[in-house]
Amino acid sequence: MKKSKIWLLLFGTFAATAVVGGIFFAAGYLNRQKANKAYEEMQAVVNSGIPEENQEAGLEGKKDGAWQEADGDTLANESGAVQENGSAARAEAPPAGTEEGLTQSVERNAAAELSGGKGNALSSKPDVTVTGKNLDWDALHKENADIYAWISVPGTTVDYPVLQHPTSNAYYLNRNMDGSKGYPGCIYTENYNSKDFSDLHTVVYGHNLKDKTMFSTLHNFGKDKLVQEPHYIYVYTESGVFTYEIFAAYEFPAIHLLVNYDLTNEYVYAQYIKDILNMDSTNARVANIRHDIEVTEKDKIITLSTCTTDHDASLRFLVVGVLRNS
Repeated sequence: MKKSKIWLLLFGTFAATAVVGGIFFAAGYLNRQKANKAYEEMQAVVNSGIPEENQEAGLEGKKDGAWQEADGDTLANESGAVQENGSAARAEAPPAGTEEGLTQSVERNAAAELSGGKGNALSSKPDVTVTGKNLDWDALHKENADIYAWISVPGTTVDYPVLQHPTSNAYYLNRNMDGSKGYPGCIYTENYNSKDFSDLHTVVYGHNLKDKTMFSTLHNFGKDKLVQEPHYIYVYTESGVFTYEIFAAYEFPAIHLLVNYDLTNEYVYAQYIKDILNMDSTNARVANIRHDIEVTEKDKIITLSTCTTDHDASLRFLVVGVLRNS
């Protein structure tokens, strides 16, 4: 009789554990599905409301400048100049109102070689030149307190402040620097990421627009020849400069990367890195990978996320870089 009670107790405990585990698993799955659905719907609703003149579009659109039709040599030379001279290539000035409210001195500061002091971060890789900007952080914060970084990708028009809203992750998807609703929106991160770039994986979002502002010209890296040349992403903060070397540009399903992958798990992160490096062996429409760059689970990466050239709501175009300085 006692044995049967013990077995019943063990069975009951096992059953209860299984039920609780199942509930947690189901809750996690539903949360991921909910996040993905909300993310896709949010993008679709916002994109459907973009005025014709600011529609998201690909490189097959209006061909009126070197940015849209930049070939391998053009971008490689621009990037090469950055590495040789140590000064960031200045991007085309965006149309009036793109950075509404920002003063000229803040919006497009002339890049200058850092020589120590505040904002300096030395590269740990000898052949990587760290470039800098003379940014007036006090002026930036007066314009918008949510500005906490500046991102620049030499050889593209990406040269903008980075914002993060304290409560609404979707806020800057369709709001401008001054808080007005509309486009082009802002370059932003979500509060899943810390603002000191200490996370293993930081994701930065920006629109792909016809006027070639925001993240539009990241699609230059959709060309394999360009990805195979050295290109860098510079992120400037008040405490230092983070230099990332681009090693991948590819299309990927429009899932929420920071929700779907528990990258705090070393094994999950290691597999995530491997999956990126193997993207060119999948059936992805665009997958340009540099296999000569070593990236492991010990490295920190940054992903720049924007819409695809054909505006496919089920996909995103991602440009990924690995941190090259400490």
